[in-house]
Amino acid sequence: MLKRFETVYGIDLGTSNTVIYQRGKGIVLNEPSVVAMHQGSGQLLAVGAEAQAMIGRAPAHVEITYPLRNGVIANFEMTSTMLQQFIRKVQGRKSLLRGSQVYISVPCGITNVQKRAVEETVVHKGARKAVAVEEPLAAALGAGLPIEEPAGYLVLDIGGGTCQVAVLSLGGIVASHTVPRAGMSIDRDIMDYVKRQYNLEIGERTAEHVKMTIGTASATAAAKTLDIRGRDVVEGLPRSIRLTSGEIYTVVEDFLSTVVDAIRATLERCPPELAGDVVENGIMLCGGGALLEGLDERIRAETGVPVHTAEQPLACTALGTGMMMTGKESRRSDIWSAAPNNLEKPDDEEAVGSHK
Repeated sequence: MLKRFETVYGIDLGTSNTVIYQRGKGIVLNEPSVVAMHQGSGQLLAVGAEAQAMIGRAPAHVEITYPLRNGVIANFEMTSTMLQQFIRKVQGRKSLLRGSQVYISVPCGITNVQKRAVEETVVHKGARKAVAVEEPLAAALGAGLPIEEPAGYLVLDIGGGTCQVAVLSLGGIVASHTVPRAGMSIDRDIMDYVKRQYNLEIGERTAEHVKMTIGTASATAAAKTLDIRGRDVVEGLPRSIRLTSGEIYTVVEDFLSTVVDAIRATLERCPPELAGDVVENGIMLCGGGALLEGLDERIRAETGVPVHTAEQPLACTALGTGMMMTGKESRRSDIWSAAPNNLEKPDDEEAVGSHK
């Protein structure tokens, strides 16, 4: 009876951004997955947007890191601390995750050990139950695809650290392919290009701004320009340059080819019937990378398959985890999220947590 009143969260724990869904409230947090620590004392200085604002501007004693790499926890303690601070922002009190249920997304294809590490991170902070949900399933559900039907749907989830392609049917993943390149790798490619072409060093935030402002996946897109500032490699002094959208197109070309190859590789491994369904139902684009201008047109031209973009590509994974908690989807969540790995506290702890 008490379980009906416990707090339930769906968390999209991404390499670049963390999105949190709370049952009854919807999306309650969307912040960068960044942590700033004092190197000497180990004191937490900032997380999320506050920590991201320090990138490229912090003194030497401040360490700013992304505690996740390619969607997988690289630093257990730092990730745990980051989640704790995010939940505190949401709840506004010190109880944090105590007694709550948490559905948390993980990349498809990771090992059971890696899934368990994610779940243990959440339970370690007091959650009654933690369920690891594969991202393509959650993203597809959040995008509105009826994945429980006996039909094939292809999801392309381009996040910050990984690009995941999966063919889904009957509430499960039939074939998938993960590429360890995504939005953050495009930022690094832009930084390398500017340094090589103009002898100018720019930071991660500037590179991301370039990508979001004039980045394009279409060779025929309207020309755009953007003035940026950085440090001259030769003279060591500040300098400005003007970039064009055509230049950025050449930078992202290699990444786009990798994405198309991943789609083809995934379709080659799925049954012919499901491949036929994908041709009819199309490809669903999810994740922040889906916002790259002209990406849908480029994939449609390369594959010959219709392409659709999720209504809320940045939030659809978190929304999907939330949908797994409610209605008939929650009755299927144990199948979707690899039930043998789910962590749950003993009944005596559960009862205590549900009272709080």
